[in-house]
Amino acid sequence: MSALNRVPSLMVRAGTASALTIAAVGGSVVVPGVASDAAAATPATKALKIAASKKGSPYKYGATGPKRFDCSGLTLYSFKKVGKKLPRTAAQQYNKTHHISAKSRKAGDLVFFHSGSSVYHVGIYAGKGKIWHSPKTGDVVRLQKIWTKSVWYGRVK
Repeated sequence: MSALNRVPSLMVRAGTASALTIAAVGGSVVVPGVASDAAAATPATKALKIAASKKGSPYKYGATGPKRFDCSGLTLYSFKKVGKKLPRTAAQQYNKTHHISAKSRKAGDLVFFHSGSSVYHVGIYAGKGKIWHSPKTGDVVRLQKIWTKSVWYGRVK
């Protein structure tokens, strides 16, 4: 039997799992609030996908995952998973990022909410004016529209 004749039977024996693997490797998966495949190769967009994968995880003050998070705990966890180190609090994270303008923001950049000069909240920019974040006690990790103009942007180095 020639190699060409064996290919179809190998494909039949390989079954659905291989077809799914091929689709996952060669295709694209659409996740709301996550960057396109073109941007998916950067650590920032990988961190964004990790944050999105935590959708529905409960907020807990001081928690850094993997099942519960506060706002900076979610960003710390997501970037740590892609090999990037961030400090613990939102304010410390702001001080460790490269500050960028709203026009320069990209999916995977951090969005810092502030009152005057004090940073009080952080999320990961998902594009289209939305962030993945862990909002507050009683809430869960979710995608939400940025609700104020009092934000600064930072890019993880």
